[in-house]
Amino acid sequence: MQDLLENPLAAVDPVKSAELATERRDRIAQFVRTRPDYYQAEFDRIGASSGFIFSWNSVAGFLGPIWFGARGLWNWAVAFLIVETFAFVQIIRGMFGDLAASARDRIGSIEGTLELRRQQLAAAIESDSEKVDVYQRAVTSLEEAIGGIRLEAQELGEQGVLIAMAGFALLALIKAVQALSANAILEARFSDWLSDATIPSGMPLRQMALTVVFVAIIVTAATLHYTFPGQFETLSDFPTDPNIRLTSIAWVEGFFSFAVTNGEQLFDAITYGIRLLLDALELIFVKTPWMVVASFIILLTWLSAGVRPAIYSGAFLAYIGLLGFWVKAMTTLALLGTAACLSILIGIPLGMYCARRPRFYSFIQPIMDFMQTMPAFVFMIPVIAFFGTGKPAAVVTTMIFGGTPVVRLTVLGLRGVPEHVREAAISFGASKWYLLTRVDLPLAAPSIRAGINQTIMLSLAMVVVASLIGAKGLGEDVLEALQYANVGQGILAGFSILFCAMMLDRIVQGARE
Repeated sequence: MQDLLENPLAAVDPVKSAELATERRDRIAQFVRTRPDYYQAEFDRIGASSGFIFSWNSVAGFLGPIWFGARGLWNWAVAFLIVETFAFVQIIRGMFGDLAASARDRIGSIEGTLELRRQQLAAAIESDSEKVDVYQRAVTSLEEAIGGIRLEAQELGEQGVLIAMAGFALLALIKAVQALSANAILEARFSDWLSDATIPSGMPLRQMALTVVFVAIIVTAATLHYTFPGQFETLSDFPTDPNIRLTSIAWVEGFFSFAVTNGEQLFDAITYGIRLLLDALELIFVKTPWMVVASFIILLTWLSAGVRPAIYSGAFLAYIGLLGFWVKAMTTLALLGTAACLSILIGIPLGMYCARRPRFYSFIQPIMDFMQTMPAFVFMIPVIAFFGTGKPAAVVTTMIFGGTPVVRLTVLGLRGVPEHVREAAISFGASKWYLLTRVDLPLAAPSIRAGINQTIMLSLAMVVVASLIGAKGLGEDVLEALQYANVGQGILAGFSILFCAMMLDRIVQGARE
C-alpha cells in the first residue's frame, strides 16, 4: 500500500500492481506466520481507512494476554493481563472465596478482649467495686460490636454472586476489547516491522511458552492470594532467612572498617583539600564587608542578566540582611560554592571525555544513576564513616547528589554538535584542540551552562539535609524550625534559600544566549 501511494503509476499498471500485491502478501505471511490470508484482508481494510474499522479477531479475544505476548506486544499484554487478572480474582473469589475471613478474624480478636472484660466485671461484682458500671458498659459495647461484625460477615457472604457476576462482566468486556483492537495493533506493528526488521515477528514457540508461564503464574498467584487470604504464607511473605540479612550486615561493616582503616590518609587528604577551598570561600563571603559582597553579586547579575534581575538581586540581598540571615546565607553560599566548584571542575572534563567514548560513558551511567536515585540519608552513612561529621562531609554529600547533571548535559551538548560542522572544521585543517575549543565547546555551551545551573540548584537543595551532619548556614535554621515547630523562622529561612537560588540561577544562566 505504501508503494502504491509513493508510485501512482502502479495503480494503472496491472503488472506492477500484481507484483506489489504479491510482495505485500509475502511480507504479511512472513510477519504473521499464521493465517496470512486472513491478516492480509484485515490489514488492507485497516490501512485503507484513517478511522475506526470493525475488525474482530476471535483468537486474540480468547487467548487475551497470551496472544499479545506471543506476538511480542508486551505493553498491551501487560495492560490486558492486569485487567484480566482482576476479573479472574473477582470470579473465583465470588464463587469459592472466603469473603468473611477478615470479619471472623476481627471477631476473634474482639472476643479475646471481651473475655478479659467479663472476668474483670465478675471480679468487680464479687468485690462490690465502683467500676462495675464501667466494665458492664465495656462488655455491652464489645458484644454489640461483635454482633455488628457478624451481620457484616453475613452480608459479605451473600455478595459472592454479585462479585462473581461483576467479574464475568469485566472479563467479557476486556475480551471484546482485545478482539476488536488486536488486528489494528498488529497492523501498526507490521508497519513498524517493514522499516525495522529487528522487531519480533510471528509467534515463536519459545515466546509463546514464556507468555503462557508468565500469565499462569500471575493469574494463579493473585487468585489464590485474594481468594484464600492468609492460607498461603509463601504468597504473603517473601521466603527468606534472617541469617542472610545478618551476614550481609557483617560483610558491609567489615568492608567499611577495612576501607576506613587502610584509606585514612586518602580521606584525610580529600578533607584537607575541601577544607582549603571552603575556608577560602568563607573568607571571601563571610569575612568580606557586606557592602562589597552585595555590590559584587549585583554587578555580576547585571552583567549576566541585565538591569531588572540586578534590581531583584538587590532586593533579595536586602531581605536576607534585614532579617539577620546575612552571615548564615554567606556560609551557605560558601558551602554551596565549594561543592559546586568541585562538581564542575570534575564534571565538565569527565563529560568531555565521555562524549567521544560511548563505552566508558555506558560504564559510568549506572554509577551516576545510583548517585541521583539513592536517598541522601543513605549515602550520608558511608560519608560520615569516611569523613566524619562537619562541613567537609556536607560538601562530599552535596557533590554526590548534585554532581551528575553537569556530566550528563556536557555529554549531551557535545554529542549534539552537528557532524557536518565538525567535518567542515577538520577539512580546513583544524587540530583536535582547535576543534574542541572553537567548535565543540562553543556549540555545546548552552547545554553545559544548563548542566552547571542544575548542579548548583541540586546542591542548594541539599542545604537542609547537609545541616544534619554539621553544615552550618540557612539549613540549620530550617532544621531547627522543623524540630521545634517554629513556623515563622522556617518560612523566613526558606525564602532566604529560595532567593539565593534565584540569584545564582540568574548569574549562571543570564538573559542572553
